Formats: sequence, structure tokens, C-alpha cells
Amino acid sequence: MSGAIQPVPGAKPLSMWQQYGPSEKTVRGIVIGGITGGIEICITFPTEYVKTQLQLDERSATPKFKGPIDCVKQTVKGHGFFGLYRGLSVLLYGSIPKSSFRFGTFEYLKSQAADERGNLTPVMRLLCGLGAGLSEAVFAVTPMETVKVKFIHDQGLAQPKYKGFVHGVGCIVKAEGLGGIYKGVTATMAKQGSNQAIRFFVMETLKDWYRGGDNTQTISKPIVGLMGAVAGAASVYGNTPIDVVKTRMQGLEAKKYKNTLDCAMQIWKKEGFFAFYKGTVPRLSRVCLDVGITFMIYDSIIEFLDSYWKKK
Repeated sequence: MSGAIQPVPGAKPLSMWQQYGPSEKTVRGIVIGGITGGIEICITFPTEYVKTQLQLDERSATPKFKGPIDCVKQTVKGHGFFGLYRGLSVLLYGSIPKSSFRFGTFEYLKSQAADERGNLTPVMRLLCGLGAGLSEAVFAVTPMETVKVKFIHDQGLAQPKYKGFVHGVGCIVKAEGLGGIYKGVTATMAKQGSNQAIRFFVMETLKDWYRGGDNTQTISKPIVGLMGAVAGAASVYGNTPIDVVKTRMQGLEAKKYKNTLDCAMQIWKKEGFFAFYKGTVPRLSRVCLDVGITFMIYDSIIEFLDSYWKKK
């Protein structure tokens, strides 16, 4: 076939993925983003909701919430069970492009930086993950997260003004312009960049250790899920302070901060060090489950498609 990479005589036949790199990136991004992203978001979104509410609930003499459980109780009491899913549509709408940019960028960068065995050096694991995080932050996560945070924050008001996704986005753009959905882009880039740098570094390191550097070895899905949970936990403890600042910068009261650095300084001065770790527990449970599920299904789909095309 014209344009296909021809195998060297005597060498192992190239798989469909090795011959058509761009197709691999597209399938991994869209399929995993659409299927994995939608499933894991529906499962874990309530913990994301609680985490965001706790981060927006600034420390005061009379805090609104006593903790994660109290937040859940108050939300269900005031808005019903589905109140815990306010803002879910925004993440569902953005799950496909987010995963597309994340995994597509990582796979592309990895293909450029990996050695002949397909392995990355520790430094390149970090850099490829960082590139994936920055890519998804700019093209998908920032507008999606900004709208989500504003929706969740709006629900806490005495008279919520957003009637739905379309109406809410329209109100934001009308009041603040397109820049209104790009609030906190610097903090989001820092968060997503560090997030994916840590996660992909841990995942690639654990996989390399488990397989002894032999990429032909298959890792069982429960082990992949466990590795993903460890990677998720590492990213939570590594960048929750950045996540707190990002959330404040995207909330309805973001105007009181001059910029991202000023937001961080005000939190430090007024609320202390531990304010940077608000919402850690609900975020930890969500992220560990999220990352574990994502990598399990990601690997499963790739293996399935690889075996399917080899049979063709």
C-alpha cells in the first residue's frame, strides 16, 4: 500500500499501529476519552463536587461546611441527590477533547523521545507528561473547569442564576467575554502540567520496573489499576495546593485576586498553610479511582485493537 512502512525482510511484521502512528493517537484519544472519560466521570463526579465546594468555602469564623460528609448532607438536603452532579454536563462535554489532547500529546512525545525498546528515561517521562498536561490545559481543561466551578459555586447562592449549561455559558460570555471561560489559565496549566508529569512518570516507572524494561510483556489489568491509583495519589499530594489556587481563580469571587500569585499569597496570609490542602480527602478518592480506571481501560482498548488488527 502506498505510504505504508514496509517491514524489513526477516524482521517481525509491523503492527497496524506501528504503520499508522496518527491513527493510533486519534483512536486512543477519542475512544478512551469518550468511553473511559464518560464512565469514570459519572462514577467519581460527586467527590469532585464536594472537593470544589470545600475549596470554595473559605475559612471563616462560621464555615458553611464542617467537612466532606457534612457537605454531602447539606447538598442532598437542599438540592436532592442529583445536586451532587451539578456541573457534570460540562465535564462530559469536555471529556473527549481532554483525553484526546492528553493521550495524543503524550503518545506523540513518547514516540519522539523513546529509545529503541520503546522506553523513556526518567527525565523524558516527566517532560512527556508535562507536555501532555499543558496541551490539555490550554485546549480543553481551562474552559471546561472554569464553567464547572462557576456552576458549582452558583448553586451555593441564595438565588442561583444559571438555569442550565447553555444558559450558564451564555451568561458567563455575556458578562465577561470569551476570556470569562479562560479564567485561571496559568494556574490550570501549572496544575495539569504537574498532574500529568507526576502521573505519567509514576506509571511509566512502575510499568518499566514491573516488566524489567521489556515492553512485550503484558501487565494484568488489576495491576495496571493499582499502578494508576498510586500515580493518582502521588499527583494529589504533589499538586493539591495548585488545584486550590486554580479553583479560587475560577470561582465567582475571582475578581478580588489580582492574579494567580496574589491568590496564593492571600490564601497563605489569611488562611494558613493547611488551606492549600482543603478538599484533599475527597480529591484523593476521586483521583485514585479516576486514574486507575483510565489506565486500565486505556490499556484494555489498545490491546483489543492491537489483537483485532493483527487478525485482519
